[in-house]
Amino acid sequence: NISIGFDIQLSLFRFSVKRPFSTSHSSVDSKEIKKFQLLAHKWWDEEGEYAALHSMNDIRVPFIRDALLSRSSNYHLGNPLSGIKILDVGCGGGLLSEPLGRLGASVTGIDPVEDNIRTADQHKSFDPVLAKRIQYKSSSLEEIVEESMETFDVIVASEVVEHVADLETFIKCCSQVLKPEGSLFITTINKTQLSYVLGIVVAEKIMGIVPEGTHEWEKFVPPEELERLLESNGFSVKTVRGMLYNPLSGSWSWTESTSLNYAVHAVKSGARAQSHTTDTQQRSATAGTAG
Repeated sequence: NISIGFDIQLSLFRFSVKRPFSTSHSSVDSKEIKKFQLLAHKWWDEEGEYAALHSMNDIRVPFIRDALLSRSSNYHLGNPLSGIKILDVGCGGGLLSEPLGRLGASVTGIDPVEDNIRTADQHKSFDPVLAKRIQYKSSSLEEIVEESMETFDVIVASEVVEHVADLETFIKCCSQVLKPEGSLFITTINKTQLSYVLGIVVAEKIMGIVPEGTHEWEKFVPPEELERLLESNGFSVKTVRGMLYNPLSGSWSWTESTSLNYAVHAVKSGARAQSHTTDTQQRSATAGTAG
């Protein structure tokens, strides 16, 4: 039984920035957007290019749900995520936004590829309940920061960070739009020899599970690096779990190893902790100036 772990995503590169500020501080990668624009109409083909993302919902949705419920005393039977505002960054065609909406959450999905947003809007329109709970917007993360400061209880960035151009900018923007003590969920691919062999050589070039050119190994993110970036931007990392995809069964499972795919749950520090951090930084800066 051969298990091949790798991520698939086409979730999209999400962060095209139309504003004329320095691209060196933007998470945009225009090449990524062009790469996946051609697949925008295929999101809801469960046996097509996004098949592995459809099946990933079997583990990523309960991961998000259970982590949030463990931090909440309020439980709405039938709608366990009722009252929770979620931002789905790089939502693609809405594959993750919809199941989160069905759990009762109020979901905002953003993606810089307009065709993805059209696909997502059309699909949610078939369900009157989802049509009320989910809104989509063609936008990068950076573009909504100003209007959405500390707006969301939860941010989900699933199969996204391996496509961004500037990961630190991306993490900073997540912190800005997240409420204090809000949760950030990330799934991505580790940067290992194994992920190169299985995620690119086997998955793309040999088996064709994802289109060739989907991933660039150089942009894969080791969990240690992601944790460091999160903690230096005011997050506390709660969970890191390995994920494994079996292309023969088309299913995902949790594993102790993070050498291929992995999921992270991090929590933004509360208002007091943020204030303390800011005070400490200001004191250090003042001391440095005085010296």
